[in-house]
Parts: sequence; structure tokens; C-alpha cells
Amino acid sequence: MTVMAANRPAPPAPGADRPKRRPLWRLTKWVLRWGSIVGIWCTVLLLAALAWLAYDLPNVEEATRLPRAPSLTIEAADGSFLAAVGDLYGEPVRLSDVPVYLPNAVIAIEDRRFWQHWGVDLLGIARAAYVNFSAGAVRQGGSTITQQVAKNLFLSHERSLRRKIQETLLAFWMEYRFSKTEILETYLNRAYFGGGAHGVDAAARRFFNKRAADITLWEAAVLAGLLKSPSRLAPTHDPEAAEQRARLVLEVMAEADLVKPSQFQRAMIEAESIEPPRTGHAIGGRYFSDWVVDRAHEYLTTVDRDLLIRTTLDKRLQDRADALVKARLLLRPSGADGWPSQAALVAMSPDGAVRAMVGGRDYGESQYNRVTQALRQPGSVFKTFTFLAALEAGYTYETTVRDALIRQGRYRPGNYLGRYYGDVSLGEALAKSMNSVTVRLAADIGFERTAEMARRLGIASRLTEHPSLVLGASEVRLLELTAAYAVLANGGRFVRPHGILEIRDREGRVLYPSGSRRPGLGERVLAPKTVEQANRMLATAVEQGTGRNARIGRDAAGKTGTTQGYRDAWFVGYTSDLVTGIWTGHDDNRPVEKMTGGRLPAQLWAGFVGKTLRDVPRPVQPRAPHAGPSSLN
Repeated sequence: MTVMAANRPAPPAPGADRPKRRPLWRLTKWVLRWGSIVGIWCTVLLLAALAWLAYDLPNVEEATRLPRAPSLTIEAADGSFLAAVGDLYGEPVRLSDVPVYLPNAVIAIEDRRFWQHWGVDLLGIARAAYVNFSAGAVRQGGSTITQQVAKNLFLSHERSLRRKIQETLLAFWMEYRFSKTEILETYLNRAYFGGGAHGVDAAARRFFNKRAADITLWEAAVLAGLLKSPSRLAPTHDPEAAEQRARLVLEVMAEADLVKPSQFQRAMIEAESIEPPRTGHAIGGRYFSDWVVDRAHEYLTTVDRDLLIRTTLDKRLQDRADALVKARLLLRPSGADGWPSQAALVAMSPDGAVRAMVGGRDYGESQYNRVTQALRQPGSVFKTFTFLAALEAGYTYETTVRDALIRQGRYRPGNYLGRYYGDVSLGEALAKSMNSVTVRLAADIGFERTAEMARRLGIASRLTEHPSLVLGASEVRLLELTAAYAVLANGGRFVRPHGILEIRDREGRVLYPSGSRRPGLGERVLAPKTVEQANRMLATAVEQGTGRNARIGRDAAGKTGTTQGYRDAWFVGYTSDLVTGIWTGHDDNRPVEKMTGGRLPAQLWAGFVGKTLRDVPRPVQPRAPHAGPSSLN
């Protein structure tokens, strides 16, 4: 028993049947090993992603040398701003060139920590996120000025993660490559301020008609406020919103100690309501600007630089023409029976310088210019060319002619309302617009003489060879017809209607006119005696004939015109100072019941010309409409 007990195995020690645990250092080593592998691969993937995002990033070295399309700045005759065609760019500015409160205003409202961050403002992002979360809507943005430069100059405005990462990368690179001053100057010179103005100098000229170096603190606040939403806040769109935003900018500047309390108080006191700048973008100013741009492209073989175009437009006359046409057409609904839906007006000096142009009732509805583009039958306004040809053929004002029914082949023109006057003087026949006398004269001197006279005075539209030509059956443009009457107003010299006085580039070099390419009066095309008698006839038409509604209490001459079926109504008249043509009708040639040239067109003419000449001194002695120099500025 003792031996058997000695050979019995010993019982296992407590816990001897449990598996042995791996030492802690081995577990740590395993985690570090696989963590490193994962980290390396994540880094590789991140670098690959960044490389993919950055491979097509633009070269920021070109930030100040990016090409842009040239702009055309159009000025009125007095040098004031009229319109900007294309994007308007001013002179590049440096921070040392502008008042310190201008960049401070931009920094205060756009990027208060601009001088501290490195392209991306984490505190600004956090603050914007908190404000947006609290408001339940997007109230603030976290983009810095550097990021905005990167986005506006180099990237699209799409909302995507890729674009945002590219924007961030560019911002970091720009902060590394450029100084803060260079970045801020680039932003001020390239940011869009609304109203077609790119850059702070262009905006200052656009909205305040002054250089950026000359703006006040209040004006600086206005410009800085536009950056949030240029199209919506631009004074040309919403002056009240621009003013409210500017007051906010001043308050933010005061909170950030970027303006002295005395400056803040003075700016808030001196702040004035922002008046919408006069851009010429009303009913007619835009029509005129479009016409001028077309002419500029004709005068210059290429437009490869920013241009300044000084025009002949008189803002005072333009505003008056706009208001008058709009007021009269809106007396009744557009297209109402017996009332025209459209009207056109052009006023020029006797030398052809266009002072006002209304191409239609509303440029926003239709950009079709009824002064320069529309071809319409002029009716009796065209008769003047036949009477001029008759005067050259030996007829005089007192020559007796027969007003009676006449037949020219199958053509049997009749007078208005079928009334005939028998033997009348030539002057009375034109004053009362007698159709039969006009056709009889043309048959006597030769119908071709009417067409030749019209072309000599500047009618370039195609003229028919049918006898109806002498009664205005061939379509013409209001601009060329008015210019033809300007020949009578200036004493018989050919007129080239024009709207451009001078074209310069930004360096001040005159590109137009040059050499013989000068606007204005041409050679003599009518003898003084012919002009004198024609003026007498057309003055009688205003005083005693069909143009009586155009009387203005001083020397004036003109002619009414009404086409068959009352589709077009005209009045073209002149004084020694101004030649004005007016057309009314429908674009689709629908009749306007009983609307003659002696009614609305003559009334519009009297309203426009009479008010325009109200303050112009009358001549001491009575004179013909063409005598003497113009008294208008």
C-alpha cells in the first residue's frame, strides 16, 4: 500500500489548467504594427486624393495677370456716366492709394481676422456654424477673403466637396506665396460689386462718379456692403437695401475698433439716401447705348482694350423724352383699340448729333429699336421730297396747282376724306397734304426725281419705282427720315446722324475720330433758295395745315404722315435748334383707328420740343427755322 501511494501522480496546482496569456508588450506591438500599416495606407490614399484634387489647380502666379474681355464705358455729352456695356473695370488700386477706412470696411464685414489667419479661419468657421445652427438657417459664411479670391479668380461656383477642398488648398498656397497686402489688393481689384462693376475703383466710378481714392467713409461702407450680394444690394437694383447694409458695415467697424467713434458718428449723420445712378437704362437710354456700341464696332476694326465713348446724348432731353413717351402710351392699355402700343422718338441737332432716342415703350420688354431698325411706310412725310424736287424744277411757294382727282395708269390716289380744293398754291398743297397735287407734281417733273431727292438727302432704304412712292409707300427708318429733314434745318447741307463724339482708350489715346472720318455736316445738297421756300411751306403746315397740334408758339416747321389703313402715324419737325421725328403704331402692322400724324405724334412733338425750348431765348427778329446757330447745349 505504501508503494502504490508513492507512485501516485501529484494533483495539479490551482489554475494550472488555464491557457497562458500573451504578454502585454506583444499586444502593443501588434496594435502598433497594424496601426502603422493602416496609417501609411491612409496617408497614401490621402496624398493620392489631394494630388487628384490639386492636379488641375490653376497657377496662382497668374492672379494679377488674368485676361478679361474689354469693357465700353459710355458717357453723355456733358461727360457724366451713361452706361457700361460689358463688365466695367476701373484702375488697379494699391492699399496706399485709398483711404484706410476702405480696406478696413471690407475686412470688418467680410473677414475680421484677415490679418491673423493663414488662409482658413477655424474660429470664423466655428462662429458661423454656431450662428447658423442657432438661427436654423444659413446666416453667415466662414470663407475668408483669401478663400474668396481663390474661388472668384480660379474656381467655379459649384457647391461640391471637391471645389471646397481645392479652394482651401489654393488659400493655403496663396497665403504662402503672397503677402496679406497683395491678397487684399487682388480682392479689392477683382471682386464684383454689382452694376457691372468689377473692382473697387470701377464701383466707385459706377455708383459715385469718383475714384476709389476720393470716396468718403460712408461711401466706403456702401461699397463694402455690396460684396455680400452684389446683384441684390447694388444701388442700381435696390438703393434702400444698399443703404441699410452700409449702416450695418459702419456698426461692425465701430465694434471692431476699425473706425474712431467721432468718425462713426459723423458718417452716420452725413449718410444720405442712395440715389439710383443715372445709367441711361431707362426706356430710351438703353436703345441709344446699343446703337452707339454698334457704331463703335463699325468705326474700329477691333475692340481689344477698355474704351471710353463720349456721346452726343443730352441726359435732360433723354429723360424728358422717356417720360413723355411712357406717360402718353400708358394713357390706355397696350394695344387698346384706337391707341398705339408702340412709339419711337429721335431728336438731333441740325448737324445730326443725336440728343435723345426712344426706341420703344419699354426696353425690358423689347430691345428692338424702332428708330434705327424698323422699316415702316412714312406716308405723307415723304411728300416733302417731291415738293423739293418741284422747287428745283422751277416751282415756287406761290405757283398755282390743281387739286382734283387724278389717275396715273391704274393708280387713282385720293385726298383724305375725298375732299378736293381746286386751284391752290404749292405751299397750301403741302400744308394740307394734298395727295392729288403730289402725284400731279411728280408726273410733271418725273417720278424718278422724287427718289433721287430722297437719296440725296440721306434716305438709304430701298425705294420702289411705283408712283405710290411719292405718297410714302416705300419703307424707311425713322433715323434716316429725321436726318433728311435736318438738311432743311441747317440750311441745305447733308447730315450724317451720329451719336459718338470721341472714343479713347484708358491711356487717353484718341481712336476716333481720325483723319476724314468725322461726324457732322457734309457737303451742300440743296440751294439756299430751295431751302428757304421749303421751310416756308413746312412752317405753314404747322401753323395752318395738318400739323397744327405741333404749334409751340415760336418758329417751327414740320410734316405729318399717315399710312393707308392708319397703320403708321408720323410727325417730323424742326426748329433752328432741334430736329425731332416721332412714329407711333403697332409692331404687327395692325391699324390704329383714326390715328393720324396730326394727332398723337404732333402732340408728342409739341410736348417734347416745346418744353425743351422753353428756356431757350427767342431770336430778336423772326427767322426761318434753319437760320442761325443752335442755342441748345
